Amino acid sequence: MENSQKILQRSKNLRDKLNGFNRLKSDCEDLLTLIDLALEEKDESVIDEVNNGFRDVRTRFEKLRLETLLKGEYDRNDAIFTLHAGAGGTEAMDWVQMLLRMYTRWAENNNYQTRILDLLEGEEAGIKSVTVEVTGENAYGFLKCEKGVHRLVRISPFDASGRRHTSFASMEVMPVMDDSVEINIDPDDIKMDVFRASGAGGQHVNKTSSAVRITHIPTGIVVSCQSERSQHQNRDTAMKMLYAKLLELKEQEKQQKINELKGEQMDIAWGSQIRSYVFCPYTLVKDHRTGYEEGNVDKVMNGEIDEFISAYLTWRARK
Repeated sequence: MENSQKILQRSKNLRDKLNGFNRLKSDCEDLLTLIDLALEEKDESVIDEVNNGFRDVRTRFEKLRLETLLKGEYDRNDAIFTLHAGAGGTEAMDWVQMLLRMYTRWAENNNYQTRILDLLEGEEAGIKSVTVEVTGENAYGFLKCEKGVHRLVRISPFDASGRRHTSFASMEVMPVMDDSVEINIDPDDIKMDVFRASGAGGQHVNKTSSAVRITHIPTGIVVSCQSERSQHQNRDTAMKMLYAKLLELKEQEKQQKINELKGEQMDIAWGSQIRSYVFCPYTLVKDHRTGYEEGNVDKVMNGEIDEFISAYLTWRARK
């Protein structure tokens, strides 16, 4: 039954893509016809309509083009990403909070659903680490472009002297796996701890030990979840995260590439960043892998990072 549902869902996804392509083709033909008629009649009143139509088909074409570049085995899957504060103290923790907002906005812009699975707040401000599930087709395929170290340069709001600070945060991304992937976990290899959840979530949060932390003893992998109301639900979600992390290790061994799914493990500090976000003395966001740049920092921080994702997928396809 479960395999049949997957086949039906895959069939629906392919049918939707084909219908989307046919609609795009039809709209392009209609737009060209409108242009030809306007030229014959020397009618300038349709200029705005043509410009709007062109922007629409260009956006839809770019989305279809990007989907053709997603050829990884798990690119269609949902994703789980984790942000960690690196060098920079409180400033770095504030940077994690800014990145969380950026990726949440990006998900909203692309009609993805997000859910915070685990969050550790900073002592003074910001977030030490946060784990988020992103649900929607191709979520992993797009978000995997973002894994690595992100560098921030700005005048720190936490510095009374108004000095410029540099901070770092890392992004890890994993695909959410379904039950068809076989990963055997010996129950004796698991250590589970329960604790009281913290942060927003209702009055139950501090009254029951519903949050769960699971340690996989052979690998040292630690996952935790406190987003659900019951210990059982948090355990199921944490196990899903553990499966995803163990899958990474399995793929790394299989392909003998440390950076195949999780990316190269680097210090969250100087010299290892994939992208820099400069707020001062000028404004610029630059991806150091592709060379793509955007001068409007506010635009990027509001979640408009599709151009960076596009540049990365195109760059990878040419390698």
